[in-house]
Amino acid sequence: MANVVFLWHMHQPYYVDSLSRTAVMPWVRLHCVKGYLDMISVVAEFPSIRVNFNLTPVLLQQIEEIVDGRVSDLWLERSRKPASELDEAEKVSLLADFFKANWGNLIKPEPRYAELLAKRGEHPDPADLPRIARQWTDADFLDLQVWFNLAWCGYTARRRYPELAELRKKGRNFTENEKCRLLEIHLDIMRSIPGAYREAEERGQVELTTTPYFHPILPLVYDSALAERSLPGRELPRRFHWPQDAEAQLRLAVDNHKRLFGRAPRGLWPSEGSIAPEMIPLMQQVGIEYFCSDEENLFQSIRLDPAYAQTRLEHLELFQGWNIKYNGAAVNGVFRDRPLSDFIGFTAARNEPAQAARHLIGHFLNIAAHIPPGQGLIPVVLDGENAWEHFSDGGEAFLRALYGGIEAESKQLSSSTIESYFREHPPVRGLTTLHTGSWIGSNFDVWIGEPEENRAWDLLGETRRFLQTQIEGKKLDAKAREAALREVYAAEGSDWFWWYGPDFSTENDALFDGLFRQHLRNVYVICNVEPPAVLDEPIRGYSSPVFRPPSRRIAPRIGAGEEAQVEWLEAGTYLPGAEQGTMHRGDRVGQKLWFGCDRSSLYLRLDVVGLPGEGVPLALWLQVTRSDTLGPVQARTDPIKKDGPVSFTILPPGDKPLRRSTAFAGLDRIEWKLALRDLDVGPGVAFSFQVALLAGGIERERYPEGMEIPLCS
Repeated sequence: MANVVFLWHMHQPYYVDSLSRTAVMPWVRLHCVKGYLDMISVVAEFPSIRVNFNLTPVLLQQIEEIVDGRVSDLWLERSRKPASELDEAEKVSLLADFFKANWGNLIKPEPRYAELLAKRGEHPDPADLPRIARQWTDADFLDLQVWFNLAWCGYTARRRYPELAELRKKGRNFTENEKCRLLEIHLDIMRSIPGAYREAEERGQVELTTTPYFHPILPLVYDSALAERSLPGRELPRRFHWPQDAEAQLRLAVDNHKRLFGRAPRGLWPSEGSIAPEMIPLMQQVGIEYFCSDEENLFQSIRLDPAYAQTRLEHLELFQGWNIKYNGAAVNGVFRDRPLSDFIGFTAARNEPAQAARHLIGHFLNIAAHIPPGQGLIPVVLDGENAWEHFSDGGEAFLRALYGGIEAESKQLSSSTIESYFREHPPVRGLTTLHTGSWIGSNFDVWIGEPEENRAWDLLGETRRFLQTQIEGKKLDAKAREAALREVYAAEGSDWFWWYGPDFSTENDALFDGLFRQHLRNVYVICNVEPPAVLDEPIRGYSSPVFRPPSRRIAPRIGAGEEAQVEWLEAGTYLPGAEQGTMHRGDRVGQKLWFGCDRSSLYLRLDVVGLPGEGVPLALWLQVTRSDTLGPVQARTDPIKKDGPVSFTILPPGDKPLRRSTAFAGLDRIEWKLALRDLDVGPGVAFSFQVALLAGGIERERYPEGMEIPLCS
């Protein structure tokens, strides 16, 4: 019997400008009506399943502030305003923002919403939006207000509120009263979320854990110089060293959790799995009994610990709890299985739900056969909200198959809360040397060390030092002191630094940049001091494109080896993960996709690393789409044999499959040539494409992840 532990992490950054009391982004509310409600509701249908949820305090604070009316949700107010009273600026904002949903699953399956997207255009020039807005009727804008908020309602909301199904069936020509009722439902659901999770914990099915209050990278708040341990030689910002802030972020989290849920949290998901030995005493001081992080942080710790110097590192060490000691303090640790966790977050949605669940359960059973019966732990830890947008049904069928599959294997698998696991199985293994790093690369590269990131840390440090002089000079009363510190704690959140530097990019980069600097400006305003002019200057100045188009036509020889690599130099390129948003994937096989055409063929090359071992059949899948045809053309290679030719099959819509054989798999790349006529692409015709990597029949990766690359023959 192995104990499967799920920890679903729920988090949103602090979107609120504390002075204007306005939440400038809607994601707290929209994830409430979708993922947060759906996740807790599905668990209730499987009474024997035990699950852990991590709810960040900054998320819970925003839920309370919005439903209590202490904070105005800007996008909710935009939705409430009668369509006939919208001014031009408001109409432009609706056109820009109210299509921010997964197009494939939330927009295009709904005829009216898809019609509105087509009427606006999929990628309009922002400067053209005022002209487009003048072509829309009041009824168009009212339908857009309704569909944006309706599409985000998850499967549980649709069952709980029959009006939602009626609105979806109606489809268009909504009334203002119908819109207002929809928005009331949003707020009803938001009010119910904390109570639903508390009830699940009280009945013993769920354990709730917490995170440092504003989701900071706690080791960097404690001392930014700690980054040097895992990023040696990296240029770092001026030292940010505020251990008292690190302790405050933890203590505030514990106090808020106790107030909302009636008991102190036993467990902690450190923001982004970020750990350092100095955090162990802080955790113990506030009553935290265990934390969770990533498998590589465990393996790095074992390598560093003198007690294991002569011990061969076994991957099976992962499947148990650990006791970690530092400077006289001790807490327990759980380290997530990265491939299994990432499969749910990035791959499961690309596959049939039952098949994806069986794939996971098969791995669980295999692990269970190799670890001590009853004592083994299989930790699956991941984002509990963003993944579900990529499932056509919001993840409902997959979660049901997963939980039901575990129940069906009750002789070999059992789900468990982490608290109950440690109560029954105290750790038998320990560490006295803990690695310093996060769950991404076992370092802090995403949040520090790039020019933009370092500038943000420097501005944060200057503001924090300014505030400290105000406190020590006794220039603030208790209320102002608390308010100013809260602004600093909010600015210490990891989310702002996530979007700085070249690692991640979003269309809301400027907004996140502005929010970060607004928190810093607010500190000065609270202290009745004019904010420095430097805080008006954007930090964000780098934006990397998702892909680079070909510079000219190409005709590389397939399988010609190193001598032909120069023939790819003018191809287009895409770096897997370039469009990464709120989630990070760390185990990518595909490293770079090259693409281009001559007048008769499409050429693709995927550079790879860390291919699955022998016995895991690997294949490539391609989809080519023309806007003026009835359906996409798909192609799929046979299982790839390393360092040899590969055949493939083209599947035109409604036609017989075409067998072809111009592909080659080397040790570090896969090359593919396809005739454009076989893809239903004529000379000078625009088309778009996506490529996927399949392992054992399961889609592992897709390139790009959320769009197709446009090309012309």
